[in-house]
Amino acid sequence: MDRKGYQSFRSIARVLVVWISEAVGLVLMIHFVPGLRVDTWETGILVIGTIALLNAILWPILSKIALPFLFFTFGVGALILNGLIVWLSSLVVPEFHVEGWALILVPIVIAAINTAASGILTIDDDARYFSAVLARQARRSSKASTTTKPGVIFLEIDGCSEFILREAMRRGYMPTLAGWLRNGSHKLYQWETDLSSQTGASQAGILHGNNDNMPAFRWVEKENGNKIIASNDPSDAPMLEKRISDGKGLLATKGASRSNLFSGDAQDVILTYSKFTNLRGFYTKAWYFFYSNPYNFPRTLALYGWDILNELRGQVRQRIGNVQPRIHRGPIYLAMRATTNVFMREITTYTIIGDIIAGQMDALYATYMGYDEIAHHNGVADRDAFHALRHLDRHFARLEKAAELSSRKYKFVILSDHGQSNGAPFKQRYGLSLKDLVQRLVPETFTIHSHLDTNQDHFGHVVTAPIERIRQRVLRERGKRLTKRVKGTIFKEITERPRSERLDEKNPSTNAHVIVLASGNLGLVYFTQWKERMTYEQLTKAFPDLIPGLAKHEGIGFILVRSEKYGPLVIGAKGIYHLADDSVEGENPLADFGTHAAAHIRRTDGFKYAPDILVNSFYDPEGMNEVAAFEELIGSHGGLGGNQSKPFLMIPSEWSFDGTEIVGAENLYKILKTQLEQL
Repeated sequence: MDRKGYQSFRSIARVLVVWISEAVGLVLMIHFVPGLRVDTWETGILVIGTIALLNAILWPILSKIALPFLFFTFGVGALILNGLIVWLSSLVVPEFHVEGWALILVPIVIAAINTAASGILTIDDDARYFSAVLARQARRSSKASTTTKPGVIFLEIDGCSEFILREAMRRGYMPTLAGWLRNGSHKLYQWETDLSSQTGASQAGILHGNNDNMPAFRWVEKENGNKIIASNDPSDAPMLEKRISDGKGLLATKGASRSNLFSGDAQDVILTYSKFTNLRGFYTKAWYFFYSNPYNFPRTLALYGWDILNELRGQVRQRIGNVQPRIHRGPIYLAMRATTNVFMREITTYTIIGDIIAGQMDALYATYMGYDEIAHHNGVADRDAFHALRHLDRHFARLEKAAELSSRKYKFVILSDHGQSNGAPFKQRYGLSLKDLVQRLVPETFTIHSHLDTNQDHFGHVVTAPIERIRQRVLRERGKRLTKRVKGTIFKEITERPRSERLDEKNPSTNAHVIVLASGNLGLVYFTQWKERMTYEQLTKAFPDLIPGLAKHEGIGFILVRSEKYGPLVIGAKGIYHLADDSVEGENPLADFGTHAAAHIRRTDGFKYAPDILVNSFYDPEGMNEVAAFEELIGSHGGLGGNQSKPFLMIPSEWSFDGTEIVGAENLYKILKTQLEQL
């Protein structure tokens, strides 16, 4: 037998093994799933074959006709269609009986077994999908697509620093990207974020070329009634995009945005925060490539459950090994991790495949958030974090395969918006939060409102914000009814007070004297009774213990305040840096934070919404290379210190870039925009 014949025999043998594994799993299910009956092993094999045959004949037709239904039911429709196929197979095979929940569970279990068996046998579980559906669609698209202009696909690995990427490739977790570097198709560079080293500012800069007046992921706008603005709030993100967009974003010309915070002025958007108010705008034919495989959605659900089990196993592993630092990770995190690391990853990849095969867009930008979510809670170099990168690498290989089948050429750019720095949280180290520390240094009568959970759950705010608005609306309606029913009571007296004297239901921070926010190891302190940004002189007069208490705390590297006399001051425990003339009194508090630290802070100081006091945690470059997040996170980003401000950029080798140092997301935008224009 020649080599080609051997490979064919091996492929057939592997497919048979997977088929038999699915049949065995189906027979074993009768002990756990009510409403399912399979009389014999032979019947199980026959059922699996029948389901495969019916899927091959009916699914392409059903999925295309029902695509809007599949999309707007968030995949539940796919389970219904799968149940229909399973039910039809029971009509063909008399010894097979299925009803009730078994109609839904059977496709999910079969998909899980298929995925597990394919992985054990080192089969690409998408191989048949690529050879059949993708190849057919590619041939159809080639008739309509005539452009010779290459397209560009930007794939962002959220939160992955250049150091971690190189480490992942060195350890063998990312063979696809490592292969691109080895064969010379791509070059890898490090770039430096702005002071606000987080997704809001970075994606605003990368996609729109403008991240002005964004001091953190969340900030206070005093002119707006001390309203707290959050980059990922469904109501704030559209407003922010209007501020930063000039209509000439990175994706303005035949562009597509997938799973991003901002759209880059793309007209074709899917799962983009700034466009969440337009659900119908998410629907495109690109979704077909997720639903065209009958097992994609059930398989995704199976992988979702497996990821939850992996997280539980990781928690046990960390406890047994006494891994430090570590934090408590509750049940909500289980769901959010699986959502970002599995569900969003699968949907994003398959919609991009649809875009590639269609060949209509000139540029596409997509964000993969799984590594960032896991690194936040498990640590930047935790085993699960590297496994997330391994899965991403496999998805990049699938996208490369899809590009080979497309009639249009595509170039891949892999990048990150920021990195992460490791370290035990501030509260875990010192027994108090940044809010607690500020509370100790201001009058006891002062009330403090805080948000110290900026980077938890990428899509959590999409869920919690509407719920909170509904809750506040219910409270208002209940208050109106009570006011009518209980006239002359204390409740009525409170609700009839002037709005300025009572808590604003839409903005619960209104009555707080102080607002404390956090973006990783970057803290922001605002005093609401002052309409303008407080000066150093005002702060020291009103709160004489505050600035010394913050600057001299061992967990804080420096604070930023603005002086009427001296201009912006960076104050540390043993010295002051004058940003106005770059002079230093005592020891330089910015000595450990990089050569561009002063420039970054100077820029932030000029922002309209800069806080009264900006606080950056300590950074230990000599020891463990750690920071102390003001949020309850192990891996963090948002401030200065360590790899959080050192993301990567992997671009095609033929691009005309000389490797010049890239500082700031706006400058990265200029480079990428120039390359697109040259293409």
